[in-house]
Amino acid sequence: MKDHQKVVIIAGPTASGKSSLGVELAKVFGGEIINADSMQVYRDMDVGTAKPTFEEQRDIPHHLFDVANPDEEFNAATFRSLALPLVREICSRDKICLVVGGTGLYIKALLGGLLKSPPADPELRESLRQECESHGSEKLHEKLKTLDPESASKIHPNDRVRIIRALEIIHLTNRLPSELSREHGFRDKRLKALKFCLMTDREELYNRINHRCTEMIKAGLVNETRDLLDRGYSPRLKSMKSIGYRHAIKHLEGTWSLSETIRNLQGDTRKYAKRQLTWFRSDPEFNWVSPDDFHLISMKIKRFLEKTA
Repeated sequence: MKDHQKVVIIAGPTASGKSSLGVELAKVFGGEIINADSMQVYRDMDVGTAKPTFEEQRDIPHHLFDVANPDEEFNAATFRSLALPLVREICSRDKICLVVGGTGLYIKALLGGLLKSPPADPELRESLRQECESHGSEKLHEKLKTLDPESASKIHPNDRVRIIRALEIIHLTNRLPSELSREHGFRDKRLKALKFCLMTDREELYNRINHRCTEMIKAGLVNETRDLLDRGYSPRLKSMKSIGYRHAIKHLEGTWSLSETIRNLQGDTRKYAKRQLTWFRSDPEFNWVSPDDFHLISMKIKRFLEKTA
């Protein structure tokens, strides 16, 4: 059987140093980078998503950045459909493929496939969305927790998109998403992967997050958000409800002062980083490394690439 294409995964929580490490590794190994961040796919959402700088992207080919408008649907299935051909194309040129990002579901979908689940039911989805608007996502999360505690434990109470989709699957299939997940097992493995997750001291990570949030405001997050709203992008869009943009909208609406916006942005980003770490810890295949362990990471990649079996 022909050897599968090989990819190196650089994952980790926000502000852990994934982008800069990916660029340095790409320089050493002659690699190219595929984005695995669910927000960096969107055009004109640069400050709030902390995209790699122009200088970082100039020297190393970067893929799957700026491939969708903020009002376009983009999900794990879309990501996999675009990323798999890219991996093949990069590997066919004898380049090293580095998948860099903090969206665990995208990485999982790329490496193991996706559940075969029914298409969305617009009427049911709208009904669930209205219920969410009226009673809050926490109420729907409690409903999911009653029906499928295992699935609910993996979805944050504020993640209305995934909560609604899980309830939709239960209604349409009379099956629990957790059961479907176990049956599928994410075994559609077409790639061989070496997986790293960046591990940083919690206090240091939180300090980096706090600093990044402050710098985002200084760099023009509020103006970027205002421009998106002025161009007609609804604050109800999934992209506009993401961390950073929803905070800037609160400020623009007059709900929060600038200092309150920064404080809430910092707190919510720290919570998001904690959820990211919980996700990656559930995968035993990850090598946990410090972003400063460049020599160790390089040696592991070298051995991985040299293996023929």
